[in-house]
Amino acid sequence: MSSFSLSRLAAMLAKEFLQMRRDRLTLGMIVGVPVMQLFLFGFAINLNPKALPTAISIDDPGTFSNSIVAALENSSYLDVIRETKSPQEARRLLDEGKVLFVVEIPENFSRDIVRGAQPDLVVETDATDPAAGSYALAAINSLATTALRDDLVGPLAARAQGPPPFNVVSHLLYNPESITQYNIIPGLLAVILTMTMVLMTCLSLTRERERGTYENLLAMPATPLEIMIGKITPNIMIGAVQSTIILLVAKFVFNVPMIGSFGLLAVALAFYITANLAVGYTFSTIAQNQLQAMQMTMFFLLPAILLSGFAFPFEGMPVWAQWIGEVLPATHFLRIVRGILLKGNGFGEIWPNLWPLILFMFVAGSFALARFRRTLD
Repeated sequence: MSSFSLSRLAAMLAKEFLQMRRDRLTLGMIVGVPVMQLFLFGFAINLNPKALPTAISIDDPGTFSNSIVAALENSSYLDVIRETKSPQEARRLLDEGKVLFVVEIPENFSRDIVRGAQPDLVVETDATDPAAGSYALAAINSLATTALRDDLVGPLAARAQGPPPFNVVSHLLYNPESITQYNIIPGLLAVILTMTMVLMTCLSLTRERERGTYENLLAMPATPLEIMIGKITPNIMIGAVQSTIILLVAKFVFNVPMIGSFGLLAVALAFYITANLAVGYTFSTIAQNQLQAMQMTMFFLLPAILLSGFAFPFEGMPVWAQWIGEVLPATHFLRIVRGILLKGNGFGEIWPNLWPLILFMFVAGSFALARFRRTLD
């Protein structure tokens, strides 16, 4: 065996660096993934969300009600987006996920304060994500001692020195015991499907190239659409099996409530699975090998976990991060699956999140067809 040679080592190093330079996609991933992680974790992730959407139902308008509304609007934790006189309308906004809090000022609220009673200020909270509104709920509870401070003057001055003029009564809806699994397990359905569906389809064409069968595929009398459907359809069935297993485990192991329609959930799952498969197929038309395909999958999976509301409260992210999150199919499917399972949402409630899934599916599929190459180059 020949002795160690620095010249041969230098030649080997030069060859490897040259190979790395030629693989520009992998080089871009090496730089892009850490930068994306830094920006996402550094700027987008916030465990103390503020400006949470809130609706106020006022059945007793007056000075005291105006002061409470002003106190809510001045709180950095709340963003009052709707004032109504209908508790039913406010609850509908909560069911649809458009608000996280509903504050109800009941009838005779002002009269009871003047008479020395302590009326209830009812706060209904969407507790599907227990961590999202804990700080905001604490801020609402503090209103009892601060909101009417400037109104309790003259004959009512004595009330300012005594107990709080009203009670804050909190109702945690959809997850009253704040059980974390009720939030995490439905979210895992979205994350697991994203990872497996994108990866399996992402490897479909790249595997053909590496095995040398891509030329045979191109020689078949099949259109790009037929090839894509043929590649995607078996994986839809795999996604259906995975979904069934996850839901069974969620029900019988973690006791996750399943209030809504399974048929409606199946429809949403079909669109969500197909949307992720379309993304994977698009990546497979770009990647030159399976390593690049897996790198693209991780590049897509990371925002799906961090910006969808799965790992961190969606409302706590800055606006630019929420815009990115709204593009991701995982964001909309998370709202759908949690809404169906925990809230019993129907078609009307999930449609605002279902049509973006359908649109994303068609856009991703169209881009994949446009990217499909009929040659080996």
